[in-house]
Amino acid sequence: MARAAVPRRLGGRLLWHAAELLERRAESETAATLVLRVPDWPGHLAGQHVDVRLTAEDGYSTQRSYSLASAPDGDRVELTVQRVDDGEVSPYLTGVLMPGDLVEIRGPVGGWFVWRPEQTEPVLLVAGGSGIVPLMSMIRTRQAAGSRVPFRLLYSVRSPEDRLYTAELRKGSPGLDSAYVFTRGTPDGWPRPPGRLVADDLVRDGWPADFEPACYVCGPTGFVEKAAAHLVLLGHAPERVRTERFGPSGG
Repeated sequence: MARAAVPRRLGGRLLWHAAELLERRAESETAATLVLRVPDWPGHLAGQHVDVRLTAEDGYSTQRSYSLASAPDGDRVELTVQRVDDGEVSPYLTGVLMPGDLVEIRGPVGGWFVWRPEQTEPVLLVAGGSGIVPLMSMIRTRQAAGSRVPFRLLYSVRSPEDRLYTAELRKGSPGLDSAYVFTRGTPDGWPRPPGRLVADDLVRDGWPADFEPACYVCGPTGFVEKAAAHLVLLGHAPERVRTERFGPSGG
C-alpha cells in the first residue's frame, strides 16, 4: 500500500515486534482478518497502519503495509488482508499462516489519518473496497469508547459478495448510519443502479457541509481523488477532508 509513513509519536523510533497469529477469520472470498498477539505492542490510534515482514529460512525477507482494523485492545491487534492472487505476501497471510505462527510487525504508523474519541464533530467515512479497513477501526474505537459522536459510513464496493464486515455493519450501533454504493452488481431490488460513487451519493448519505463534519476517505487512488474532489465541491473545507490511498504493492 502506498502511504506516507508518519510515526504516531513524532520523532519516536519504529521497532519490529514479534506477532503471534491467534485466529484467522474469513471476511469475504478474498479477504481475511488476522487476530495477532503482540506482547510489547505500544498501542495505536484508529486509522493507523503497520508494516508486516516475512522472512524465509534462507534469510530473504519482504514486507507490506496493512491497515489496523481493530480498536486499541492491549496486546491484541487485527489486520484485514485482501488477497492478491499473484502476490508475494497476502496469499501467505490469508491462506498459509496458521495459529501459533509468528510474523513481524512494525508500527503503528500514521499521524494524520486518525480519529480520536475526544473529537466531537460529526464524522463521515467514505470507503472504496478494502479502504473500509482503517475506517472500521474508527467505528470500533467509537463503540469501545462509548462515544455518541454521530458517524455516517458510505461504502463503495463492486458487489454484495465483496463487502467486508457485513454482519457487524448490519448489526450496527446507535449513532452509526451505513449506506452502500455497488459499482458492478447489486442485491435484488436495490434502488440504485450499479455505478461509481457520484456527488449525489454524498449529498444523500453524507453530512451537509455546514455541519462541519470530519471526513475520512480511503480506497484506491482514483476513488479517493474523485470522492475528495466531490466533497470539496459540495462545500466541505479541504482541511476537514482527510485521505488515505493505496495502489498496487505486489500483494
